[in-house]
Amino acid sequence: MAFSAWFRTTPLALMGKLQGWPRNVWLLTLAQALSMSATPIMVLLGGLVGAKIAPTAQLATAPIAIMILGLAAAVVPVGLLGRKYGRRRVFLLGSLLGTLAGLTAALGVYQNDFVIFCVGALLLGAAGAVVQQYRFAAMEAVDPIKAPRAASRVLLGGLVAALLGPELAVLGSALIDGSYAGAFLLLSAIALCGGLVLLGYRNESQWQGDASTKEPQTERPLAELLSQSKLWVAIGGAAIGYGMMSLIMTATPLHMHHMEHHSLADTKWVIQSHIIAMYLPSFISGALVARFGHGAMMMAGLGAYGATIILALSGSDLLNYWTALVLLGVGWNFLFVAGTSLLPSCYRGAEKFRIQTFNDFAVFGFQAMASLGAGALLTGLGWQVLLVACLPFIGVQLMLLAWWKLSKSRVLQGGNN
Repeated sequence: MAFSAWFRTTPLALMGKLQGWPRNVWLLTLAQALSMSATPIMVLLGGLVGAKIAPTAQLATAPIAIMILGLAAAVVPVGLLGRKYGRRRVFLLGSLLGTLAGLTAALGVYQNDFVIFCVGALLLGAAGAVVQQYRFAAMEAVDPIKAPRAASRVLLGGLVAALLGPELAVLGSALIDGSYAGAFLLLSAIALCGGLVLLGYRNESQWQGDASTKEPQTERPLAELLSQSKLWVAIGGAAIGYGMMSLIMTATPLHMHHMEHHSLADTKWVIQSHIIAMYLPSFISGALVARFGHGAMMMAGLGAYGATIILALSGSDLLNYWTALVLLGVGWNFLFVAGTSLLPSCYRGAEKFRIQTFNDFAVFGFQAMASLGAGALLTGLGWQVLLVACLPFIGVQLMLLAWWKLSKSRVLQGGNN
């Protein structure tokens, strides 16, 4: 489907899905659509820019990894600032960081300066840490029973980003002497638009902890919080989902375009399809979590990841890349929505910033390591080894799910005695 035709229909579906939701959920969804458009631009072009201006081939994907390192490094400061000043001010600061990031990256490309380009990637990662807080803010704007749906509604904004970001990357690449600098100038513009939308956001929270109990709003020791098997399942689902997705997605443009010589248009289509597949299931994934449970949705996500590896190993044709990356996106959505919506049941209202910050540091720290290792694994050991290296992480999440199930069984047995 052409982008113009898609843009005329999908936002209408988005609006229908958001009818009856609080104003903040609407605003956060639109801001997500705009702000997240920056990430596909860096994912599509970061490795290609790196291949041209990096001092060594092994550093080609470093800008993407540095973007995610910036995200992981900014998680704790963002959490502290949100706790002290409220989410609205932090959200606006994130939009300004995104604008500055695009300008810096454009300067790096224009001057063929790899260090400046990486600084832009780092700033973009810091802005991304703020964007990741949108889902928590959406869950706090509704009753706890609607939390999975609220999180998935905000992720629907990624549908717009999935097509808008790569289109801006290709369009911007033709603006300034055929370089990629124009794409990063457009990145700045779209980040600024996201900030304008967030001017209408207001700090509020309907979330008061587990709806089934009247919990005191005091903070428990961190050791007690971390002893919950459910907490580690929630963190593991999001972290392993993000890490494996990032490892494969970061390596794909470089392997497709630079090594296997597929066209930039085909590479864009694969990445575009992948990002659509990441967010399109959000129309139903929140309802599926409510219907089948968090554990079942994580198992479905892990199954999609297993199929991704099999398909990617079976050949390097365009269809292999496309089907593998689409399944990778679907698996990420199931794991991330399930993990995100499970997390609030692990903490009280007074503990939310601590646990949300701990969660995002683990999730995006793992993603950063995966992205940083993607270039070295791909250039040093090859595409097949990179894919096989994902299998142990599927096993880790399966063990966490088994631990959670065993813990629940023990609680039930204790209650019956």
